[in-house]
Amino acid sequence: MIPAFGAIAALALTLPAPNAAIPTSPRPLAAALTQTERSLDAAIDRWNTSAPPPRDVTLLALYEQRILRTLGTNRPLAAAVVRLDPAAADDVAARAALTQLAASSPPLRAAPRVGPAPAPDRLLGWYREAQTRFRIRWQLLAAVNFVESAFCKVRNVSTAGAQGPMQFEPATWRAYGLGGDVHDPHDAILGAANYLAANHGATRERGALYRYNHSSLYVDAVARYARQITRDTRAFLRYYSWQVYVRTPTGSRRVTGPR
Repeated sequence: MIPAFGAIAALALTLPAPNAAIPTSPRPLAAALTQTERSLDAAIDRWNTSAPPPRDVTLLALYEQRILRTLGTNRPLAAAVVRLDPAAADDVAARAALTQLAASSPPLRAAPRVGPAPAPDRLLGWYREAQTRFRIRWQLLAAVNFVESAFCKVRNVSTAGAQGPMQFEPATWRAYGLGGDVHDPHDAILGAANYLAANHGATRERGALYRYNHSSLYVDAVARYARQITRDTRAFLRYYSWQVYVRTPTGSRRVTGPR
């Protein structure tokens, strides 16, 4: 018997639970990642991005994120999945680089402080304003904002004393912050563009990123995320919809998103 249209629609709308199981072998995992990203792209295309992510985007993005976090800690599995799904290479490599970078960094001294991100449309407007003024690609600014504070969701001061959505140390902010508020997303984005431009970021992005954070792992992760956003603007919205994880003595813990 052919299923009724309503049943087909119900199946199509099935969404992964916040803690849905993740396949543990390469082929099912690659298939799950591919299908999740396909469904997520369709959900993003239906989203009014002047508002927060809808439920379908949130759940699909979380499942995608959990898959990539798993791959970021398991090199053999990651290599096998990338062979099956080459389009995942940048996301997998960026996640692995950030996992390695976090392992070499001290944990936060204070409990995590998080808050809502500005709407994607507002962020995109600020990135484009900074691009026009300082000739730094908006995709690069978005990638920095993503890695530094999960698009302004993380509100902690770093162990090095860096503050705000783009994580400036006080002396650097005084020099490049244009007199703005380091905690204001608009001001912070303009300050970051100013700093990157002063370090030749319009023509030598990787060198400017290294001045921003003296880590080749950081540079590689930001550059890969920027490349993904350049290839498909949906990638910016996928990353925007990811949740915040923090390191604890017993492992990573998710502190935002659905339960």
